[in-house]
Amino acid sequence: MKNFIVIVLVLFLSVSCKKELVKEPAKLIEKEKMIDIMYDLSLLEAMRYQKPLSLDSVESDPTKFILKKYKVDSLQFAQNNMYYASDYEKYSDMFAEVNKRIAVNQRAADSLAKIDEKKAAKANKNKPKELKKEDSIRKTVPKINLDSIKMEQRKHRRQIK
Repeated sequence: MKNFIVIVLVLFLSVSCKKELVKEPAKLIEKEKMIDIMYDLSLLEAMRYQKPLSLDSVESDPTKFILKKYKVDSLQFAQNNMYYASDYEKYSDMFAEVNKRIAVNQRAADSLAKIDEKKAAKANKNKPKELKKEDSIRKTVPKINLDSIKMEQRKHRRQIK
């Protein structure tokens, strides 16, 4: 009798584990398209926190901009996100793919930044010659004392009265 109860419990647990927690949405977004959306959203979130002024040119809500780009509405995205999140292994694989893309782009951005730094360093080597000319011009311009300006304004006011 004990063996029968154990067998029934094991069968019940195995059947209940296979049950889908979240039903597949009516408009299922393909896995690759979902990864693209998640990648773009993660980039926008990073931009929002690193340089918030850079998003001024985008619509009021960057998330709406991305969803419009992929022709997906917010409800459809939320349902699909919940569906993919219900399977932890698939969802973690999707995030791993997003992280790989970000890492590739990070390396490319770093190499471009290094190239820009080298160009700036070369340009700075040529600038000291130009700065010497500017410094000589600055020396010839007399400094204006603010007190003298105020005194001139007072004299002008007295003359007007």
